[in-house]
Amino acid sequence: MSSAPQPTGPAPVRILVCDDHAVVRAGLLALLHSAPDIEVVGEAGSGEEALALARKTCPDVVLMDLQLGPGIDGVETTRRLRALDTAPHVLVLTTYDTDADVTRAVEAGATGYLLKAERAEDLFTAIHAAAQGRPALSPPVADRVMSRLRNPRPTLTPRERDILAHLSQGLPNHAIARALYISEATVKTHLRRIYDKLGVDTRAGAVAVAKEQRLLS
Repeated sequence: MSSAPQPTGPAPVRILVCDDHAVVRAGLLALLHSAPDIEVVGEAGSGEEALALARKTCPDVVLMDLQLGPGIDGVETTRRLRALDTAPHVLVLTTYDTDADVTRAVEAGATGYLLKAERAEDLFTAIHAAAQGRPALSPPVADRVMSRLRNPRPTLTPRERDILAHLSQGLPNHAIARALYISEATVKTHLRRIYDKLGVDTRAGAVAVAKEQRLLS
């Protein structure tokens, strides 16, 4: 008499790791290989490589760093991954947790956003949540998101971003006006609006906040 077939558990979550630091990737791979319900299908050191591997391996989840060195960054890679015919979920795993970073990643289609300081158990939980399309946020990131929702800050207009970019280069008002073909009075008006939106009252303060929130390209 043949024995009854043994019940099988759910298929492991197929993971692709994208990080430009080989040592970080090695540590992540060692950690992920220790989980029986996770299968690593590839590793990439750049956004371009991650896209090529995703097309070949069709992972369920891509662990994505934001800063990837030369080439496209993690946000743009996330956007392109989510546009694939077999789009994987993307779980950002990074050291950056500014409002601008979180917003850009989520707008690009990231399902979750974790910091690299998280415990292994939390990472595994987030991976399984992401595989099911459920959001997963590190507690500090969740706190920042909730704070931002409670106290939304107006976004800068394209012209205000242009002025801020020139401001970060140390240009005086008359030089900014000349570079943008506007009057110096118009520059001053835009600066007042920028200060109000960023909650500062000096040029140095505006540049500092812009750098912190990654508002400068």
